[in-house]
Amino acid sequence: MRPEAVAAAERYFSREEIERARAYHRPLYRSSAASAALGIAYLAMLSFTAAGRWIAAPVDDLPRWAFAASYAALILLTAAVLRFPLSFWRGFVHEHRWGFSTQSPASWLWDWTKGLAVSVAFTGVVLMAFVEIASVIPDGWPGVAGLLAAVLVVALSFLAPVVLEPLFNRFRPLADEALAGDLRALSVRAGVPVRDVLVADASRRTRKENAYVSGLGRTRRVVVYDTLLERAGARDVRLVVAHARGHRRAHHVELGTALGAAVAIVATALLGVLLQSHGILSAIGARTAGDPRVIPFVLLAIAAFQLYAMPGEAAISRRWEAAADRFSIELTADPEGFADMERNLALANLLELAPSRVAYLFLFSHPTPAERIAAALAGSAGSKEARRPMS
Repeated sequence: MRPEAVAAAERYFSREEIERARAYHRPLYRSSAASAALGIAYLAMLSFTAAGRWIAAPVDDLPRWAFAASYAALILLTAAVLRFPLSFWRGFVHEHRWGFSTQSPASWLWDWTKGLAVSVAFTGVVLMAFVEIASVIPDGWPGVAGLLAAVLVVALSFLAPVVLEPLFNRFRPLADEALAGDLRALSVRAGVPVRDVLVADASRRTRKENAYVSGLGRTRRVVVYDTLLERAGARDVRLVVAHARGHRRAHHVELGTALGAAVAIVATALLGVLLQSHGILSAIGARTAGDPRVIPFVLLAIAAFQLYAMPGEAAISRRWEAAADRFSIELTADPEGFADMERNLALANLLELAPSRVAYLFLFSHPTPAERIAAALAGSAGSKEARRPMS
Protein backbone atom coordinates (compact mmCIF):
# COMPACT_ATOMS: atom_id res chain seq x y z
CA MET A 1 0.00 0.00 0.00
CA ARG A 2 1.14 3.53 -0.70
CA PRO A 3 2.20 5.34 2.51
CA GLU A 4 0.26 8.44 1.48
CA ALA A 5 -2.88 6.36 0.81
CA VAL A 6 -2.55 4.71 4.22
CA ALA A 7 -2.06 8.07 5.92
CA ALA A 8 -5.17 9.48 4.21
CA ALA A 9 -7.25 6.44 5.12
CA GLU A 10 -6.09 6.52 8.76
CA ARG A 11 -7.67 9.95 9.19
CA TYR A 12 -11.11 8.33 8.99
CA PHE A 13 -10.63 4.57 9.45
CA SER A 14 -8.77 2.43 11.96
CA ARG A 15 -5.73 0.35 11.03
CA GLU A 16 -7.84 -2.79 11.57
CA GLU A 17 -10.51 -1.57 9.14
CA ILE A 18 -7.87 -0.77 6.53
CA GLU A 19 -6.21 -4.16 6.87
CA ARG A 20 -9.53 -6.02 6.76
CA ALA A 21 -10.49 -4.33 3.50
CA ARG A 22 -7.06 -5.06 2.09
CA ALA A 23 -7.35 -8.73 3.06
CA TYR A 24 -10.64 -8.93 1.20
CA HIS A 25 -9.40 -7.22 -1.98
CA ARG A 26 -5.87 -8.56 -2.33
CA PRO A 27 -6.97 -12.05 -3.53
CA LEU A 28 -9.50 -10.42 -5.87
CA TYR A 29 -6.75 -8.39 -7.51
CA ARG A 30 -4.72 -11.54 -8.06
CA SER A 31 -7.65 -13.47 -9.46
CA SER A 32 -8.59 -10.60 -11.79
CA ALA A 33 -5.03 -10.38 -13.08
CA ALA A 34 -4.88 -14.15 -13.57
CA SER A 35 -8.20 -14.16 -15.41
CA ALA A 36 -7.14 -11.31 -17.70
CA ALA A 37 -3.76 -12.92 -18.42
CA LEU A 38 -5.40 -16.27 -19.14
CA GLY A 39 -7.91 -14.66 -21.49
CA ILE A 40 -5.27 -12.75 -23.44
CA ALA A 41 -2.96 -15.76 -23.64
CA TYR A 42 -5.84 -17.92 -24.88
CA LEU A 43 -6.81 -15.43 -27.60
CA ALA A 44 -3.17 -15.00 -28.64
CA MET A 45 -2.79 -18.77 -28.94
CA LEU A 46 -5.91 -19.01 -31.11
CA SER A 47 -4.76 -16.08 -33.23
CA PHE A 48 -1.20 -17.18 -33.97
CA THR A 49 -1.09 -20.97 -33.63
CA ALA A 50 -2.85 -24.01 -35.03
CA ALA A 51 -5.14 -24.01 -31.96
CA GLY A 52 -7.38 -21.51 -33.75
CA ARG A 53 -7.82 -23.84 -36.70
CA TRP A 54 -8.56 -26.72 -34.32
CA ILE A 55 -11.32 -24.76 -32.57
CA ALA A 56 -12.73 -23.69 -35.95
CA ALA A 57 -12.64 -27.17 -37.51
CA PRO A 58 -16.20 -28.21 -36.56
CA VAL A 59 -17.73 -25.14 -38.25
CA ASP A 60 -15.30 -23.99 -40.96
CA ASP A 61 -17.31 -25.53 -43.80
CA LEU A 62 -20.45 -23.55 -42.92
CA PRO A 63 -21.51 -20.44 -44.88
CA ARG A 64 -19.44 -17.42 -43.96
CA TRP A 65 -22.06 -15.81 -41.70
CA ALA A 66 -22.73 -19.08 -39.86
CA PHE A 67 -19.00 -19.80 -39.61
CA ALA A 68 -18.40 -16.40 -38.03
CA ALA A 69 -21.25 -16.62 -35.50
CA SER A 70 -20.54 -20.21 -34.46
CA TYR A 71 -16.76 -19.72 -34.36
CA ALA A 72 -17.21 -16.73 -32.04
CA ALA A 73 -19.52 -18.80 -29.86
CA LEU A 74 -17.02 -21.66 -29.64
CA ILE A 75 -14.22 -19.26 -28.69
CA LEU A 76 -16.26 -17.59 -25.93
CA LEU A 77 -17.65 -20.85 -24.55
CA THR A 78 -14.18 -22.39 -24.38
CA ALA A 79 -12.79 -19.26 -22.70
CA ALA A 80 -15.61 -19.35 -20.14
CA VAL A 81 -14.86 -22.99 -19.33
CA LEU A 82 -11.16 -22.24 -18.93
CA ARG A 83 -11.86 -19.35 -16.58
CA PHE A 84 -14.74 -21.00 -14.74
CA PRO A 85 -12.66 -22.02 -11.68
CA LEU A 86 -11.53 -18.41 -11.22
CA SER A 87 -15.04 -17.08 -11.81
CA PHE A 88 -16.58 -19.51 -9.32
CA TRP A 89 -13.95 -18.79 -6.68
CA ARG A 90 -14.28 -15.04 -7.13
CA GLY A 91 -18.04 -14.79 -7.39
CA PHE A 92 -19.14 -17.55 -5.02
CA VAL A 93 -16.43 -18.97 -2.75
CA HIS A 94 -14.72 -15.70 -1.84
CA GLU A 95 -18.00 -13.80 -1.43
CA HIS A 96 -19.40 -16.51 0.86
CA ARG A 97 -16.18 -16.61 2.85
CA TRP A 98 -16.54 -12.89 3.61
CA GLY A 99 -20.27 -13.09 4.32
CA PHE A 100 -21.50 -11.17 1.26
CA SER A 101 -23.06 -13.76 -1.03
CA THR A 102 -26.59 -14.98 -0.30
CA GLN A 103 -26.73 -17.34 -3.28
CA SER A 104 -26.76 -21.11 -3.43
CA PRO A 105 -24.39 -22.80 -5.90
CA ALA A 106 -27.33 -23.43 -8.24
CA SER A 107 -28.43 -19.79 -8.10
CA TRP A 108 -24.90 -18.53 -8.78
CA LEU A 109 -24.49 -20.98 -11.67
CA TRP A 110 -27.79 -19.84 -13.17
CA ASP A 111 -26.66 -16.20 -13.09
CA TRP A 112 -23.31 -17.21 -14.62
CA THR A 113 -25.09 -19.14 -17.36
CA LYS A 114 -27.39 -16.22 -18.17
CA GLY A 115 -24.43 -13.84 -18.35
CA LEU A 116 -22.55 -16.22 -20.63
CA ALA A 117 -25.58 -16.71 -22.88
CA VAL A 118 -26.01 -12.95 -23.29
CA SER A 119 -22.30 -12.52 -24.01
CA VAL A 120 -22.20 -15.34 -26.57
CA ALA A 121 -25.35 -14.21 -28.37
CA PHE A 122 -24.40 -10.53 -28.45
CA THR A 123 -20.77 -11.07 -29.43
CA GLY A 124 -21.68 -13.70 -32.03
CA VAL A 125 -24.09 -11.34 -33.77
CA VAL A 126 -21.63 -8.43 -33.66
CA LEU A 127 -18.74 -10.47 -35.06
CA MET A 128 -20.95 -12.04 -37.72
CA ALA A 129 -21.96 -8.51 -38.82
CA PHE A 130 -18.30 -7.42 -38.73
CA VAL A 131 -17.21 -10.25 -41.03
CA GLU A 132 -20.09 -9.65 -43.44
CA ILE A 133 -19.40 -5.91 -43.64
CA ALA A 134 -15.66 -6.48 -44.18
CA SER A 135 -16.48 -8.99 -46.92
CA VAL A 136 -19.00 -6.83 -48.76
CA ILE A 137 -17.07 -3.55 -48.38
CA PRO A 138 -13.41 -4.66 -48.39
CA ASP A 139 -11.99 -1.12 -48.67
CA GLY A 140 -14.45 0.96 -46.65
CA TRP A 141 -15.47 -1.42 -43.90
CA PRO A 142 -13.73 0.41 -41.00
CA GLY A 143 -15.91 3.48 -41.48
CA VAL A 144 -19.15 1.55 -41.81
CA ALA A 145 -18.33 -0.85 -38.96
CA GLY A 146 -17.20 2.01 -36.72
CA LEU A 147 -20.42 3.93 -37.31
CA LEU A 148 -22.54 0.85 -36.59
CA ALA A 149 -20.50 0.14 -33.44
CA ALA A 150 -21.22 3.67 -32.22
CA VAL A 151 -24.93 3.25 -32.92
CA LEU A 152 -24.86 -0.03 -31.00
CA VAL A 153 -23.31 1.66 -27.95
CA VAL A 154 -26.10 4.25 -27.94
CA ALA A 155 -28.78 1.60 -28.45
CA LEU A 156 -27.47 -0.44 -25.53
CA SER A 157 -27.66 2.60 -23.25
CA PHE A 158 -31.37 2.84 -24.06
CA LEU A 159 -32.10 -0.88 -23.94
CA ALA A 160 -29.95 -2.16 -21.06
CA PRO A 161 -32.28 -0.98 -18.25
CA VAL A 162 -35.34 -2.64 -19.80
CA VAL A 163 -33.78 -5.65 -21.56
CA LEU A 164 -30.58 -6.69 -19.77
CA GLU A 165 -30.96 -5.55 -16.15
CA PRO A 166 -34.28 -7.41 -15.63
CA LEU A 167 -32.49 -10.67 -16.51
CA PHE A 168 -30.65 -10.46 -13.19
CA ASN A 169 -32.86 -8.39 -10.89
CA ARG A 170 -36.50 -7.60 -10.30
CA PHE A 171 -37.43 -3.96 -9.79
CA ARG A 172 -40.26 -2.32 -7.89
CA PRO A 173 -41.14 1.26 -6.98
CA LEU A 174 -40.02 2.42 -3.55
CA ALA A 175 -42.84 1.38 -1.20
CA ASP A 176 -42.18 3.94 1.56
CA GLU A 177 -44.52 6.72 0.37
CA ALA A 178 -43.08 9.34 2.73
CA LEU A 179 -39.52 8.63 1.63
CA ALA A 180 -40.57 8.39 -2.03
CA GLY A 181 -42.27 11.78 -1.80
CA ASP A 182 -39.20 13.27 -0.13
CA LEU A 183 -36.98 11.88 -2.89
CA ARG A 184 -39.27 13.20 -5.63
CA ALA A 185 -39.20 16.64 -3.99
CA LEU A 186 -35.43 16.41 -3.77
CA SER A 187 -35.29 15.61 -7.49
CA VAL A 188 -37.48 18.62 -8.31
CA ARG A 189 -35.12 20.86 -6.33
CA ALA A 190 -32.23 19.29 -8.23
CA GLY A 191 -33.84 20.33 -11.51
CA VAL A 192 -34.11 16.71 -12.65
CA PRO A 193 -37.60 15.46 -11.68
CA VAL A 194 -38.17 11.73 -11.44
CA ARG A 195 -41.45 9.83 -11.14
CA ASP A 196 -40.09 6.74 -9.41
CA VAL A 197 -37.02 5.54 -7.61
CA LEU A 198 -36.79 1.81 -8.25
CA VAL A 199 -35.66 -0.79 -5.74
CA ALA A 200 -33.68 -3.81 -6.97
CA ASP A 201 -33.93 -7.13 -5.15
CA ALA A 202 -30.15 -7.37 -4.84
CA SER A 203 -30.47 -9.25 -1.55
CA ARG A 204 -31.21 -12.40 -3.56
CA ARG A 205 -27.49 -12.56 -4.33
CA THR A 206 -25.54 -10.21 -2.07
CA ARG A 207 -25.48 -8.24 1.17
CA LYS A 208 -23.53 -5.41 -0.48
CA GLU A 209 -25.22 -2.02 -0.80
CA ASN A 210 -25.38 0.17 -3.87
CA ALA A 211 -27.39 2.60 -5.95
CA TYR A 212 -26.92 3.69 -9.54
CA VAL A 213 -28.38 5.63 -12.46
CA SER A 214 -28.71 4.14 -15.94
CA GLY A 215 -30.56 4.49 -19.20
CA LEU A 216 -31.37 7.32 -21.58
CA GLY A 217 -34.62 9.10 -22.37
CA ARG A 218 -37.65 7.12 -21.21
CA THR A 219 -35.47 4.30 -19.90
CA ARG A 220 -33.53 6.57 -17.52
CA ARG A 221 -33.82 5.40 -13.92
CA VAL A 222 -32.40 5.63 -10.43
CA VAL A 223 -32.05 2.23 -8.79
CA VAL A 224 -31.43 1.59 -5.09
CA TYR A 225 -30.48 -1.85 -3.77
CA ASP A 226 -32.91 -3.26 -1.21
CA THR A 227 -29.88 -4.02 0.95
CA LEU A 228 -29.19 -0.30 1.25
CA LEU A 229 -32.78 0.39 2.25
CA GLU A 230 -32.68 -2.32 4.90
CA ARG A 231 -29.52 -1.04 6.58
CA ALA A 232 -29.49 2.69 5.98
CA GLY A 233 -31.82 5.37 7.28
CA ALA A 234 -33.69 7.95 5.24
CA ARG A 235 -30.77 10.36 5.55
CA ASP A 236 -28.34 8.01 3.80
CA VAL A 237 -30.86 7.15 1.10
CA ARG A 238 -31.49 10.85 0.40
CA LEU A 239 -27.77 11.46 0.02
CA VAL A 240 -27.28 8.47 -2.26
CA VAL A 241 -30.21 9.45 -4.48
CA ALA A 242 -28.99 13.05 -4.54
CA HIS A 243 -25.65 11.72 -5.77
CA ALA A 244 -27.45 9.80 -8.51
CA ARG A 245 -29.38 12.94 -9.46
CA GLY A 246 -26.03 14.70 -9.70
CA HIS A 247 -25.06 12.28 -12.45
CA ARG A 248 -28.33 13.02 -14.20
CA ARG A 249 -27.98 16.79 -13.81
CA ALA A 250 -24.46 16.68 -15.28
CA HIS A 251 -25.58 14.33 -18.10
CA HIS A 252 -22.93 11.78 -17.18
CA VAL A 253 -24.84 8.86 -18.71
CA GLU A 254 -25.20 10.78 -21.97
CA LEU A 255 -21.56 11.85 -21.89
CA GLY A 256 -20.44 8.32 -21.09
CA THR A 257 -22.50 6.97 -23.97
CA ALA A 258 -21.05 9.53 -26.36
CA LEU A 259 -17.55 8.75 -25.14
CA GLY A 260 -18.18 5.03 -25.57
CA ALA A 261 -19.43 5.62 -29.11
CA ALA A 262 -16.34 7.67 -29.93
CA VAL A 263 -14.06 5.00 -28.48
CA ALA A 264 -15.85 2.37 -30.59
CA ILE A 265 -15.15 4.38 -33.74
CA VAL A 266 -11.47 4.86 -32.83
CA ALA A 267 -11.04 1.19 -31.91
CA THR A 268 -12.59 0.10 -35.21
CA ALA A 269 -10.30 2.45 -37.12
CA LEU A 270 -7.24 1.04 -35.35
CA LEU A 271 -8.46 -2.48 -36.07
CA GLY A 272 -8.79 -1.49 -39.72
CA VAL A 273 -5.13 -0.43 -39.77
CA LEU A 274 -4.05 -3.74 -38.24
CA LEU A 275 -6.09 -5.85 -40.63
CA GLN A 276 -4.71 -4.03 -43.65
CA SER A 277 -1.29 -5.49 -42.84
CA HIS A 278 -0.48 -8.49 -44.99
CA GLY A 279 1.99 -9.59 -42.32
CA ILE A 280 -0.69 -9.74 -39.65
CA LEU A 281 -3.18 -11.46 -41.94
CA SER A 282 -0.55 -14.04 -42.84
CA ALA A 283 0.37 -14.58 -39.19
CA ILE A 284 -3.22 -15.24 -38.18
CA GLY A 285 -3.97 -17.44 -41.19
CA ALA A 286 -6.62 -15.19 -42.74
CA ARG A 287 -6.97 -14.03 -46.31
CA THR A 288 -8.79 -10.74 -45.68
CA ALA A 289 -10.53 -8.85 -42.89
CA GLY A 290 -13.72 -10.55 -44.06
CA ASP A 291 -12.36 -14.02 -43.32
CA PRO A 292 -13.98 -15.46 -40.16
CA ARG A 293 -10.52 -16.68 -39.12
CA VAL A 294 -9.74 -13.11 -38.03
CA ILE A 295 -12.17 -13.41 -35.12
CA PRO A 296 -9.67 -14.52 -32.44
CA PHE A 297 -7.38 -11.64 -33.41
CA VAL A 298 -10.27 -9.16 -33.37
CA LEU A 299 -11.15 -10.28 -29.83
CA LEU A 300 -7.47 -10.08 -28.83
CA ALA A 301 -7.15 -6.55 -30.21
CA ILE A 302 -10.32 -5.46 -28.39
CA ALA A 303 -9.04 -6.94 -25.11
CA ALA A 304 -5.70 -5.14 -25.53
CA PHE A 305 -7.40 -1.86 -26.37
CA GLN A 306 -9.67 -2.15 -23.32
CA LEU A 307 -6.68 -2.79 -21.08
CA TYR A 308 -4.89 0.23 -22.55
CA ALA A 309 -7.97 2.44 -22.06
CA MET A 310 -8.69 1.41 -18.46
CA PRO A 311 -6.65 4.16 -16.71
CA GLY A 312 -8.25 6.89 -18.81
CA GLU A 313 -11.75 5.52 -18.29
CA ALA A 314 -11.17 5.20 -14.54
CA ALA A 315 -9.83 8.76 -14.30
CA ILE A 316 -12.86 10.20 -16.12
CA SER A 317 -15.21 8.17 -13.93
CA ARG A 318 -13.51 9.42 -10.76
CA ARG A 319 -13.98 13.02 -11.88
CA TRP A 320 -17.66 12.43 -12.56
CA GLU A 321 -18.17 10.67 -9.25
CA ALA A 322 -16.51 13.54 -7.41
CA ALA A 323 -18.78 16.00 -9.24
CA ALA A 324 -21.85 13.96 -8.26
CA ASP A 325 -20.63 13.94 -4.65
CA ARG A 326 -20.40 17.73 -4.67
CA PHE A 327 -23.89 18.00 -6.12
CA SER A 328 -25.29 15.70 -3.42
CA ILE A 329 -23.69 17.77 -0.67
CA GLU A 330 -24.85 21.08 -2.13
CA LEU A 331 -28.41 19.81 -2.72
CA THR A 332 -28.83 18.35 0.76
CA ALA A 333 -26.63 20.87 2.61
CA ASP A 334 -25.43 17.92 4.67
CA PRO A 335 -21.64 17.42 4.31
CA GLU A 336 -21.32 15.66 7.66
CA GLY A 337 -24.13 13.30 6.71
CA PHE A 338 -22.41 12.57 3.43
CA ALA A 339 -19.15 11.80 5.24
CA ASP A 340 -20.97 9.46 7.64
CA MET A 341 -22.78 7.77 4.74
CA GLU A 342 -19.56 7.23 2.82
CA ARG A 343 -17.87 5.73 5.85
CA ASN A 344 -20.84 3.44 6.47
CA LEU A 345 -20.92 2.27 2.84
CA ALA A 346 -17.16 1.71 2.81
CA LEU A 347 -17.36 -0.53 5.85
CA ALA A 348 -20.55 -2.32 4.79
CA ASN A 349 -19.11 -3.16 1.35
CA LEU A 350 -15.50 -3.60 2.50
CA LEU A 351 -14.33 -1.03 -0.04
CA GLU A 352 -10.57 -0.82 -0.52
CA LEU A 353 -9.42 2.00 1.75
CA ALA A 354 -5.74 2.38 0.84
CA PRO A 355 -5.19 0.97 -2.67
CA SER A 356 -1.86 0.58 -4.38
CA ARG A 357 -0.98 3.02 -7.15
CA VAL A 358 -1.61 0.39 -9.86
CA ALA A 359 -4.98 -0.65 -8.42
CA TYR A 360 -6.05 2.98 -8.14
CA LEU A 361 -4.91 3.77 -11.68
CA PHE A 362 -6.62 0.83 -13.38
CA LEU A 363 -9.53 -0.23 -11.19
CA PHE A 364 -10.85 2.70 -9.18
CA SER A 365 -13.87 4.22 -10.92
CA HIS A 366 -14.58 6.21 -7.72
CA PRO A 367 -12.31 8.27 -5.49
CA THR A 368 -11.24 6.37 -2.39
CA PRO A 369 -13.56 6.63 0.64
CA ALA A 370 -10.98 8.83 2.37
CA GLU A 371 -10.87 11.19 -0.62
CA ARG A 372 -14.66 11.42 -0.69
CA ILE A 373 -14.94 12.04 3.05
CA ALA A 374 -12.19 14.67 2.98
CA ALA A 375 -13.87 16.47 0.07
CA ALA A 376 -17.22 16.42 1.90
CA LEU A 377 -15.79 17.86 5.10
CA ALA A 378 -13.57 20.46 3.45
CA GLY A 379 -14.80 23.90 4.44
CA SER A 380 -17.62 22.53 6.62
CA ALA A 381 -18.05 22.65 10.36
CA GLY A 382 -17.11 19.00 10.44
CA SER A 383 -13.66 19.69 9.05
CA LYS A 384 -12.38 19.98 12.61
CA GLU A 385 -13.05 16.29 12.99
CA ALA A 386 -10.96 15.41 9.94
CA ARG A 387 -7.80 14.85 11.94
CA ARG A 388 -9.07 11.93 13.95
CA PRO A 389 -10.93 8.67 13.14
CA MET A 390 -14.69 9.01 13.09
CA SER A 391 -16.65 6.95 15.59
